[in-house]
Amino acid sequence: MSNTMEYKGYHAKIEYVVESKTLRGRIEGINDYVDFEAADPADIEKEFHQSVEDYLAFCKVVGKTPEKEYKGSFNVRISPELHKKLALCAFKEGRSLNAEVERAIAAFVEGDHSHTRELAENVKNLTDMIRMGNSRYGNETMVSGKNVISFLKLKHTYRDEVETL
Repeated sequence: MSNTMEYKGYHAKIEYVVESKTLRGRIEGINDYVDFEAADPADIEKEFHQSVEDYLAFCKVVGKTPEKEYKGSFNVRISPELHKKLALCAFKEGRSLNAEVERAIAAFVEGDHSHTRELAENVKNLTDMIRMGNSRYGNETMVSGKNVISFLKLKHTYRDEVETL
């Protein structure tokens, strides 16, 4: 069950008001206040559509450009340390800070956790190789219970092998 609706690019959140036994909605994501209500659930969508149409007509009459929700621009406050790390990542990748933030947000929102799966797979493969005692890696590794400690030579050798696969 969803309490949101969309019409002509505008979104509304619907809530039930116990005191008045009505459904109320408000267009979200714009600064102008546009709301609507209906006593019957069958009418709430019609009222939402009518409110959007009324808003667009009002803007036209007064010569105002109707607001569009989510212009794609917002301010984010982060720690200076994280800001620095992000800027360096963007620089190393040859991208702007905005492009790097957009990529990170898109990966989070769209559920792209491929980098996490890839890392987990690489760690598992590395752990298996160490436990097999593959002599190519010398004695520079130590397995202690579930913890695997590896040194740079092992990491670089493993990375080179993965790249040649």
